[in-house]
Amino acid sequence: MVDNLKVMASTRASRADSIGVGAVDVARSALLELVDVADVGVHLGHVGGEDRVVTHFFDCTRTGYRGWRWSVTVVRASRQKTVTIDEVVLLPGDDAITAPEWVPWRQRIQPGDLGPGDLLPADEDDPRLVPGYTGGDETIDQDDVQAVSDELGLGRPRVLSLEGRELAAQRWYEGSHGPEAPIAASAPGDCASCGFMTRLAGPLSQLFGLCANAYANDDGRVVSYDHGCGAHSEAQLHKRNLPQPLPEPVLDTVSWDELETF
Repeated sequence: MVDNLKVMASTRASRADSIGVGAVDVARSALLELVDVADVGVHLGHVGGEDRVVTHFFDCTRTGYRGWRWSVTVVRASRQKTVTIDEVVLLPGDDAITAPEWVPWRQRIQPGDLGPGDLLPADEDDPRLVPGYTGGDETIDQDDVQAVSDELGLGRPRVLSLEGRELAAQRWYEGSHGPEAPIAASAPGDCASCGFMTRLAGPLSQLFGLCANAYANDDGRVVSYDHGCGAHSEAQLHKRNLPQPLPEPVLDTVSWDELETF
């Protein structure tokens, strides 16, 4: 960091005001009026600018601010021999620990983050949604009455767009309810042949259904037809999976009189 400051100072030396460059003690004194002397380290250099403005840098020795530096800017009015303090700030250096770049909360939120009472409104231009009268998430073969009802806005205000439907299908298929899930790899059969599979309606029904097995991990969840688990309706226990038979019972025939002889 010190080397970088020296390079910056040397590149602007021709434009730096000589009086401002020499005002190191003035800059330090102004800094010590605002912060504790224990928080101020050595002078790291300066950067000169136009119009008799010079910025001096001092090492920050405050705990938790490694790599930061105090910046004191001085300025000299035209035809004056003394400088005045323009500003005093704390700035991060090249190796300073700083907070990560701020990301809007809407871009940070992940599935499962919402709790009771939390709201997540959809954007007006959300590409996953289209106006309800387009029937984007429905099949084309609707009767005329339903089509007119949708066009007049009597149905849902917005429905899934083609892009929104494809994103959902990809997310479900590649997630823990698709064919690549570990539980599906050892399943005795796929969900398409399971009696607990409940079919959906609409375009997504071509690839997904709903599990209705109370003992399955995916009960009440959307699963792909080529998903599977050990709770398949046609699962059969192999001989090695059957419980071990109980041993023959042992009858206690010893009487009280016989016990007394022992």
